[in-house]
Amino acid sequence: MSPELVSILVLVVVFVIATTRSVNMGALAFAAAFGVGTLVADLDADGIFAGFPGDLFVVLVGVTYLFAIARANGTTDWLVHAAVRLVRGRVALIPWVMFALTGALTAIGAVSPAAVAIVAPVALSFATRYAISPLLMGTMVVHGAQAGGFSPISIYGSIVNGIVEREDLPGSEITLFLASLIANLLIAGVLFALFGGRKLWARGAVAPEEGGRTGDGTAGTGKTGTGETGTAGTGRTGTAGAAPGTSGTVSTGTGTATGTAPTAVAVRPGQDTSGDGDGDDGAGPRLTPARIATLVALVALVVAVLGFDLDAGLTAVSLAVVLSTVWPDDSRRAVGEIAWSTVLLICGVLTYVGVLEEMGTITWAGEGVGGIGVPLLAAVLLCYIGALVSAFASSVGIMGALIPLAVPFLAQGEIGAVGMVAALAVSATVVDVSPFSTNGALVLAAAPDVDRERFFRQLMVYGGIVVAAVPALAWLVLVVPGFG
Repeated sequence: MSPELVSILVLVVVFVIATTRSVNMGALAFAAAFGVGTLVADLDADGIFAGFPGDLFVVLVGVTYLFAIARANGTTDWLVHAAVRLVRGRVALIPWVMFALTGALTAIGAVSPAAVAIVAPVALSFATRYAISPLLMGTMVVHGAQAGGFSPISIYGSIVNGIVEREDLPGSEITLFLASLIANLLIAGVLFALFGGRKLWARGAVAPEEGGRTGDGTAGTGKTGTGETGTAGTGRTGTAGAAPGTSGTVSTGTGTATGTAPTAVAVRPGQDTSGDGDGDDGAGPRLTPARIATLVALVALVVAVLGFDLDAGLTAVSLAVVLSTVWPDDSRRAVGEIAWSTVLLICGVLTYVGVLEEMGTITWAGEGVGGIGVPLLAAVLLCYIGALVSAFASSVGIMGALIPLAVPFLAQGEIGAVGMVAALAVSATVVDVSPFSTNGALVLAAAPDVDRERFFRQLMVYGGIVVAAVPALAWLVLVVPGFG
């Protein structure tokens, strides 16, 4: 068996183990890089680490660090509530608000699973409250995340554009971004029409969402001091837990009493009992100096990268350090919330791809794909491989492997590199609605008061339809026009 074939089979094994055993694929890829590089390719440590993507490491750490601070100090809570207030309670617009919100979050640098993890619980709660299809709401969140996922300063965009640049392929950041944005926007429009969008338009507006902070598990649902449903309060407690039936009261937990309900304290409308800037008058999170500074930092990141061509990773780290220095309490947990699993995954997979390049596997495999003799057939096969594997594993991981594998094939000049890369990116990410992927699993877990087995089957069937249809459509629209 040739060394090139061995290295490809090891890559397949890495994907299989990561999918079936829930082991981080990046860690597996590092181990595979060490084993294959040492035993098969006769590389030393320097040769193995030559493929380590140091620039992408900084981008991943810097951007997720900044976004972790935004989540810790409540900036993301404020963004979610502001977006809902923007539509003035129109039910039909709520799914689109969630689509746009996750798209905006990923476009400015949030990792796709992080954006879905933030928005999905809120979105699925709205779905339950307003009788919106959970399948519609969940898929709108995921497709929204992918719609913004390939902006020039996003994680996915930075990764793919970095790979394209390192492989000396023709690239277009705007084409990549627009391809994903338009594809996911069209899919969202079809979903909205098929899963009750017209009925939602007929319902008009509802009362604006009331409540305290999202995502901290402390929001109550009753008037202060009463059990009536009304203006939501933030149920802050000390060491004593809240007794059944006291949801929505602001409690003082002084002492270590067990089995005794905390004392309810009367609170004036608008009074802030927590000191975090979130009022108890139903207005939701308020802008505090820390949140204003974080919003300014996010805008500064966009301006610095797009306007002044500064490195996204170094800029994000610098802004995060400034916020951490001024508000250390808000930022203390942020380092632990950096997407380390994603960092490990990306760096591991790309390091293994570097080993493949060192030992000539990339050229060997690309020549094999090109040897099919029908360039368009080879192109559509690559799109389907990306979609199928990504539905069960990492979208970023499969893109990191497929784009370099396609380099010799693209070097022949018959298939346009810009369109092919965009088709691969779209094919490998729209399938993240699969319940076996991270984003699909987050949506499934976030849905309250639903039949989870039925919801799982719905996501699985929908994911299968996407895998079957989207790669062919992406190939037809993005690859075929550039052929020849």
